[in-house]
Amino acid sequence: MISLNPYLIISISFFLCLLFTPLIRIIAVRNGWMAHPTKERWHKKPTALLGGIAIYTGTAIPLFFVADFTSILPHIFRNSVSAELPSIGATIWIGMTLLFILGLLDDFINIKPHTKLVGQIMVASMAVFLGFRLHWFTSLTLDTMVTIFWIVGITNAFNLIDNMDGLCAGIGFIAVFFLALMFYGRLPEAACVAMILSGVLAAFLIYNFNPASIFMGDSGSLVIGFILAMLSLYNSEASGLNMLSFYVVPILLLMVPIFDTTLVTSIRILSGRKASTGGKDHTSHRLVLMGFKEKSAVIFLYGISIVSGLSAVFVTRTDTLTSPIVIIPAIISIMLMGIYLAQLRVYPEKEFSLLRDKPYTPILIELTYKRQILLVILDLCLITFAYYMSYRLRFSSEVFGFYFKVFLRSLPAVIVCKFAAFFWMGIYRSIWGYMCSNDVFVYLKASFIGTILSVGAVTFIYRFEDFSKGIFLIDWLLTTGFLLGTRGSFKLFIDTVKRKTLSGDKIIIYGAGRGGEILLREILNNKKLKLKPVGFIDDDKKKVGKKLQGYPILGTLDDMEHLYSKYDIDGILISFIKNKMTRFKTIKSFCNKNKMFLKHFSIHLDDIDV
Repeated sequence: MISLNPYLIISISFFLCLLFTPLIRIIAVRNGWMAHPTKERWHKKPTALLGGIAIYTGTAIPLFFVADFTSILPHIFRNSVSAELPSIGATIWIGMTLLFILGLLDDFINIKPHTKLVGQIMVASMAVFLGFRLHWFTSLTLDTMVTIFWIVGITNAFNLIDNMDGLCAGIGFIAVFFLALMFYGRLPEAACVAMILSGVLAAFLIYNFNPASIFMGDSGSLVIGFILAMLSLYNSEASGLNMLSFYVVPILLLMVPIFDTTLVTSIRILSGRKASTGGKDHTSHRLVLMGFKEKSAVIFLYGISIVSGLSAVFVTRTDTLTSPIVIIPAIISIMLMGIYLAQLRVYPEKEFSLLRDKPYTPILIELTYKRQILLVILDLCLITFAYYMSYRLRFSSEVFGFYFKVFLRSLPAVIVCKFAAFFWMGIYRSIWGYMCSNDVFVYLKASFIGTILSVGAVTFIYRFEDFSKGIFLIDWLLTTGFLLGTRGSFKLFIDTVKRKTLSGDKIIIYGAGRGGEILLREILNNKKLKLKPVGFIDDDKKKVGKKLQGYPILGTLDDMEHLYSKYDIDGILISFIKNKMTRFKTIKSFCNKNKMFLKHFSIHLDDIDV
């Protein structure tokens, strides 16, 4: 391998892609190689294709001169016995070239999904044949199959997240940046590959970030996915990480594409769709449905990728006993995000009905509608993390090694006791997404009883030897906080989605009292009304400037002229009884003058003859 200055490597790859991308765009536009808007695609205007050519060129040219291709020959012909792996750069160059050709063919002639999959498996098998494996399992057969699945899965994951301007290139850049950081000074060739790709993606983002002037296509996303799949498994194989991070670091580095692929594939299968079918149901699309703007959704996913990358760096530099401080919260956060986003209606209801007559329907319906299975799994993680953190907070690092064994020995008993209390108190009988003061009291009791049962269990089983009372006090506080926090976040998520996705006529609610609050809740829960509140007005000047359910009290009726011009109001909703209003004629006259509608909110209980 030729030794080059890292700044020179990045500069060469950056300027190559910076030069080739606009050139490819001009050629694509002249020849009509454009991505046109369709029902299954997100973009709304014709955009040049084949940006993957610039990505491949910017990566392949410098990598060709720094990779050691001669190291592959002994592994191909098996004429020497060597425990060393061949050049990671040469292996990646060959694999990405094959996948680039495959992707380019798909960009032009739309290869069938199973044909692309066969090609990807062949390339992944080549990498495994040359000696690259995850080494997650002692069984060579199992580890080989899992490695092939990893390479193919990550390659396709980046292909799937290429669904919004700048998303695939940006997530790829963040992941490869952290890989370069981990490789630098330890694995020079891998660091060189990572720096080359980082330079290329940084340049491509200039043209691909919202609003994109060119798309990379499969010829680009498959190349990015394959390189990152290879670099992530090489990081674990060649760097000698501690046992826990050995498995976790590759997943943390590629958290966003792994999460998106898992979420989309699972929900498509559950809704009766083919997993290979395109659609507007990816993580980025669901964030837009929540109310994010397209650019904000992409930046939000960038943020998740950065946090995951920082977590991966932390895990590589700590021991197995400390790593769970980052790993478990990451798992819990991703689970919560999955639960949140899975609730957004993307498919029509009839698609879910395709599964209702299947023999496994009850399990799927429980999973997708009642959601209690997911809550049980979430609580298992919360219980484990709270109990682990109580030991970390209670004992210093010098003695934690001893008490970690105590933690592992007693954890099963604590889990059983906590779940027994949770089921006994009925926290899984409440309706998902709704939380009131009574529910808070139930969670407090469930957590307290779970802690008391845990103390009783370890006393009976272990005679409370090597245990500390402080452990269970901290555990109770953490468990209670996690329970209230996660359940409260469900309600917060639903309310946020309702508010951000409201559309229709802009209205002001007259009356910031109890009636106004009830009216606002009805608007938020009934999208059929097609009303979008701007805020409240009220005759009580003391309320002006305050908020009711998150909406501002903008002024009094005397301020309506100013508010009408400022917010372009379409109508006014009165939240209390008309015959008690002293200013009804004034507001009616104002609405007639400005051609605004005026409606009155009321609730009636009618007698029914029986």
